[in-house]
Order: sequence, then C-alpha cells, then structure tokens
Amino acid sequence: MVSRDLYPLSSAEPPFFVGIDLGGTNIKSGVVDNRGRVLGYAHLSSQVEKGPEAGARRMAEAACNAAHQAGIELSDATHVGLVTPGTMDIRAGMLLEPPNLPGWNNFPIRDQVSQHTGLPVAYANDANAAAYGEFWVGSGASYSSMVLLTLGTGVGGGIITEGALLDGANSHGGEIGHMIIASDPEARVCACGGRGHLEAYCSATGLIARAIEAMQHIPEVERNLLGPEEDLTPLILHRAAEEGSAFAEHMILETARYLGMGITTLLHILDPAAIILGGAMNFGGGENPIGKKFLSTIVQEIQAKALPVLSRNLALHFASLGGDAGYIGAAGIGRMAHDQEKHASS
Repeated sequence: MVSRDLYPLSSAEPPFFVGIDLGGTNIKSGVVDNRGRVLGYAHLSSQVEKGPEAGARRMAEAACNAAHQAGIELSDATHVGLVTPGTMDIRAGMLLEPPNLPGWNNFPIRDQVSQHTGLPVAYANDANAAAYGEFWVGSGASYSSMVLLTLGTGVGGGIITEGALLDGANSHGGEIGHMIIASDPEARVCACGGRGHLEAYCSATGLIARAIEAMQHIPEVERNLLGPEEDLTPLILHRAAEEGSAFAEHMILETARYLGMGITTLLHILDPAAIILGGAMNFGGGENPIGKKFLSTIVQEIQAKALPVLSRNLALHFASLGGDAGYIGAAGIGRMAHDQEKHASS
C-alpha cells in the first residue's frame, strides 16, 4: 500500500505525471500532480518469469490502475517516468543484463512501455529516481544538491547536482555502494566480488556478516539475547541495542563509522549541500535514540576526516518518502523531461 494519504484530484495542480518503479518482485505505480502530491497508487507483482514483453504490458496495467484511482484516464497524464534496477543504457532506453530480472537482457524497455501506455516515457535508474523523489518533495527538498544513500540488502545511491541527476557516461553514476573504503588484501568482499567496497561494510548483509563473526567472542548471555545466528537481522540488532546490548550498539555504530568514511569521500568529490540516508536500515529513524546515535556517530566520523568547511556546513537527514520514493521520483523525472521538451519547442 501507499504509505501516504492520497491527495484529492479536485485540489490538484495539473499537469499530471505517472511514475512506474519496476522491481524484481513488485511494480509500483503512482500518479502525481505538478507539485509531487500523490493522487493515485497501484502495485502489481512483477511476474518476471513471464518475460519482458509481458512485463511491459503489466507496467502499463499498473499505470492505468493508478490513474483510475486518481480519478483520471491514463491518457490525461502528460508523461511517464520509468525506473528499473541496472544494468542499463539510459540513453538508449535499454535494459542490459539486470541481475534481478533474469531473461530480460537487451530489452528496449522504455519504448515498449511507451507503446503500451501511449505516453512518452523518460527512463532512469531506480536508486537515482529515489534520490530525485527525496530531492523534489522529500528530505532533500530544501537543498540545491544532495546525495542519497540507500541502506538495505546492498548500498545504493543517487546524486543530484543543481537539480540534475548524475547518470554518468555509462548509465552507472551514483554506484556509491562500490566506493572503496578499505584497500588491504583482507578487506571484506562485496556481493559484486570486489574487496573493500562500502556495501561490504554498511549494507544489511555486511552488518550481519560482521556481527556473526564478532559474536564468537562475546559472552553467551549476550549471544542468547540476539538469538540464532541464522535469524539475525539489523532489526534484531536494533531492538537488542534498545534493550541495552552493548555489543549490538557497537555493531550499529561501527557501521556508522564506516559510512562516515564513505560520506567523507563523497563530500570531498561532490561538495553536496545534504546527505540523505534512505532504505530500510535506519535503526528507528531520527526520533529513535539508536537512530540518533547512528546519525551523530556518522557526523563525528565526518568531522574527524573531512575538510572543516565541508563537515561544518553539511546537512545529514534520514529520508522521508520511504517506499514511495521510487515512483514519486520516477514521476518527477517524467515531469523534468516534459519541461525540457516544452522549453525546446518554445
């Protein structure tokens, strides 16, 4: 379900835009107005096994359902924004070899979704779209530039500079999780096979791997508090830390220190106005005592390592759009493409 109240069509500001967020499990679609307010929402299972052409039709179906919930026809929308996981060629509108969409290789997804929706489609990476959503109407809305890091199974990211997405020459801009933060031969191995990547230390997968290794050296009473190793999750660590587990809190704050190292490099290269932390691994968010310690430890690490002017002026926040960021950002990317086309023709 959509995690926010739907905005009434009677008060909405046209034109309207459709966002489609394709994942390996679900398709999320939403209709937003010109100010990023959600008018309608729908989701369908992706049914990846049926292939990309069936998937394109299913995405159009989700878009139609969202439009009808908003009280409009799909043809009343101006533009569609479509976002998918990589790998991709954004300029060509092609999926290349997406790991969580097996069998969808070299598929012209942008043009096929345009054909099935009857609307022009702007195409982007899903993490970049989430960043744009936070930039447009979320935690980054007060800033001219920002970086989003999504902390989940992996570490994703998106970069906004002066209102523009950084896609990169090869459609892989913002692969923040593969930034190298450790160069020794024994550095942790990332899911991609590389050593020392930020994702290997700061993803949920990395945190749990580090915690399981460290659990071998803590008292049995504390191990019992955390439960079986095979069931350990960041949420269990968070709850244990709230209950006073020094070990669980240490593992969470160690993750914050690694994250601060990576963010320091981002500051030195990009000098963004804000860093926004999204994804499911937020340790209760900014109002939770553990979430607050997580943020403050990141800040301390940045202050110890970054140029003073960068750490002094940096804004650091948790994301606010949750699971809606992808399709809202997608719709915003559609809006951006619409504005560019309108200016080009004027």
